[in-house]
Amino acid sequence: MIRLLTPADAMLYREIRLEALAAHPEAYSSTFAREQGKPLAWFEERVTTSDVFGAFHAQELVGVAGFRRVDGAKTEHKAVLWGMYVRPQARKSGTGRRLADAVAAHAATRVEQLQLAVVSENEAALRLYTAAGFVVYGREVNALKQDGRYYDEILMALHFGEQGS
Repeated sequence: MIRLLTPADAMLYREIRLEALAAHPEAYSSTFAREQGKPLAWFEERVTTSDVFGAFHAQELVGVAGFRRVDGAKTEHKAVLWGMYVRPQARKSGTGRRLADAVAAHAATRVEQLQLAVVSENEAALRLYTAAGFVVYGREVNALKQDGRYYDEILMALHFGEQGS
């Protein structure tokens, strides 16, 4: 089941978010060290100010993906898919695709394009996003730096309607 998380899900969200940051520190602009000390209220606010989708299997939160509209008069036609993570036991089950599709369906009623950035070495994620209809529009060299190593990000977008054709 995929649904929007609420402040009541903040503890579950905190757990999976910290797991993601610890397991794949190269994949996120934030860090485990930065977020582990945040109070639960910070995670409650996060699921309130952004639309965070959760994938549940037998009451366990096994995946998350966020949607955030870009702020600004000239950029409000765009949104970002952020913070995608699927727990290892739920990978290769279609959970990631269902999350991406849920965020895209949500975005399609609100914006003209949905953008994301993915570390260039994450081949599984690149395949997932390509299969979901995202197209590459650029590469940010040295986008992230983790433990003295740089990572490039592939920039992708999914366009809705005739505007993006």
